[in-house]
Amino acid sequence: MGLETLRHHCGVIAVWGAENSAELAFHGLYSLQHRGQEASGIVSTDGTRFFRRHGFGVLSRVFDSPEKLTVLKGHAAIGHNRYSTTGASENSFNIQPLYATLVSGPVAVGHNGNLVNTKKLRRELQENGAIFQSSTDSEIIIHLMARSKEKSFRKKLIDAVQQISGAFSLVMLSDHAIYAARDPHGIRPLCIGINGDSTVIASESCALDLLGYEYVRDVEPGELIVANDKGWESVRFAEKQTTHHCIFELIYFSRPDSRVFGEFVDKSRRKMGKNLALEHPADADIVISVPDSSNTAALGFSRRSELKFELGLIRNHYVGRTFIEPTKAMREMGVKLKFNPVGGVLKDRRVVIVEDSIVRGTTLKKLTKLLRNIGVKEVHIRVSSPPIRFPCYYGMDFPTKEELIAHERTVEEIRDKIEVDSLGYLSVENLLDSVRQGDGIGYCTACFTGDYPIPFESNEFNEVKDRFDD
Repeated sequence: MGLETLRHHCGVIAVWGAENSAELAFHGLYSLQHRGQEASGIVSTDGTRFFRRHGFGVLSRVFDSPEKLTVLKGHAAIGHNRYSTTGASENSFNIQPLYATLVSGPVAVGHNGNLVNTKKLRRELQENGAIFQSSTDSEIIIHLMARSKEKSFRKKLIDAVQQISGAFSLVMLSDHAIYAARDPHGIRPLCIGINGDSTVIASESCALDLLGYEYVRDVEPGELIVANDKGWESVRFAEKQTTHHCIFELIYFSRPDSRVFGEFVDKSRRKMGKNLALEHPADADIVISVPDSSNTAALGFSRRSELKFELGLIRNHYVGRTFIEPTKAMREMGVKLKFNPVGGVLKDRRVVIVEDSIVRGTTLKKLTKLLRNIGVKEVHIRVSSPPIRFPCYYGMDFPTKEELIAHERTVEEIRDKIEVDSLGYLSVENLLDSVRQGDGIGYCTACFTGDYPIPFESNEFNEVKDRFDD
């Protein structure tokens, strides 16, 4: 995925009980920037008023001066880094956290995931008079709370999350508490940290590390966490079941220094690389990674295969995913702009390139050509995940089935198409052997197998033109 970057999910954070809550949320979002770069926002409260700042772009663009952060006052805040899986990315109404005022008081919500019954709920709500400002599935949660017959804020929220289906890890801010809820399948990560009397809830533990908060545990699937001045407490809104954690969080999305699903990401990726070396050994001289996402798996492959790991590709970290390619010549230069091969390491070598996944395969083909042009004798691709054959409906932005190189192609046909000497994918069985299992812990592998754990209507994901144009 170092070559063909999948768009990430979103990143969320919630802080309670700190005088500089917005500042903590800001730094926490910085550590979660890899989860979304389209827009960022923070909402804070001092118990009487809510303060909000949001905008398009990465966090440093939205908060490009100290004043834009200092105006966010209060002892509690939530924040969100956005990558759009539903809702037009150019619509400012879709930037989270979303904010509204209910009968029970003001509320802000940040959501990571993708609901699979959005259209049905939206249609029912609109037929009953609801007016939507955004096209995100996150706003549905607010409308469901507004129409709930329950009396308390907490019960309204539980009533709402019991009606939605799909992947969600959400944080919510009221004037009296922060809330966090995770879908019963536990598809997206969410964890709890403490520092004295202060509580932080975040998508990944790397945010807790940066802020100096102690990791306590994950928010459990089907659990609501409520944190206020009394500490935090747990409320279960759904029965426990075998989880369906998104396996791609461990393959690619989460930072290697994070702990998600109760597992250290780095440890899982190293084992993926080791299992890959056992399943698909290569007669080669050196192993290289496609930086940075496959670094750890490549180290695992190198150690098990006893092939020397080398830094064969240097990544240009200043070429972002928003890079504009206005001409054919510029488009063809895309791989060269992002990666430069180290000729002294690669020339006249038989090279194993470890990738975490292959989506379309077009840029990997370009990289192979680039390596051959500098004198690499053989190119062997090893992938630390199975072939991606099916789209994801729970929050990952995979292309359509027809665009996926592995859809209706054999491994040998893929090898031929990307023009490499050999190609090996980690099997589903060995992938699952690389991660923590047992005690009701399971994983969603639908993008590899087509076995979707949460039922959905096929027309739920027909593209609908967004009606808001900023």
